[in-house]
Amino acid sequence: MPLPVLLVIAHGSRDPRHAATVHALVRRVRSLRPDVRVETGFLDFNVPSVQGVLESLAAQGVRDVVALPLLLTRAFHAKADIPAVLADAPPRLRIRQAEVLGPSPLLLSALERRLYEAGLAPADKSSTGVVLASAGSSDPEAIAVIANIAREWRHTGWCAVRPAFASASLPRTEDAVRELRELGCARVAVAPYVLAPGFLPDRIARGAADADVLADVLGPAPEVARLLLERYEAARLPVPLAALGA
Repeated sequence: MPLPVLLVIAHGSRDPRHAATVHALVRRVRSLRPDVRVETGFLDFNVPSVQGVLESLAAQGVRDVVALPLLLTRAFHAKADIPAVLADAPPRLRIRQAEVLGPSPLLLSALERRLYEAGLAPADKSSTGVVLASAGSSDPEAIAVIANIAREWRHTGWCAVRPAFASASLPRTEDAVRELRELGCARVAVAPYVLAPGFLPDRIARGAADADVLADVLGPAPEVARLLLERYEAARLPVPLAALGA
């Protein structure tokens, strides 16, 4: 029996760097699991569309699909947009929607990778304050998740970690940078908690003007690729009866 197709669902953007980064991540996923067919669909702005990919898969005789939202939090897209698109899929397809990527220890590892690539060293942790800069959301659940990640990350040895948001919520990146300066951190780093470049990541970068270090977006970090496959495996495998209380 063939493995389910992994359909990575990305938001899409007018910024060409977005799709290029998504495709780079998907290539890394394919290299890790050449036995799994991996496709990419976009909700908006880019092609192929999610609906187009699903129709193509059905026409090719595919039966099983794991739809994986390329999202870091369970906000509007994961709760409404993606289920609505999947509900309109060809009826012959059996689709399971995987969980969003965050939170996960692998994402914290990817964030630290990007900070070290930007010039920090592990020995700098205790004297460095970090801004965990996300795109932002109007969903209180998503905001609470980001705040909790910042608290947990602080316990791994950083001087301090503060959440910041590029839209919808406060504080902004520049405000969190200023707060960490006032707190007395010897250096301040900004870690974008975003997957690909675009309008809001550019706003994060502008807000990091007074920081000492600005990390790159998570993009095709090895940890992110591994996380996609973790979510795929969890979605494709049947739930044990014990987990259902049997």
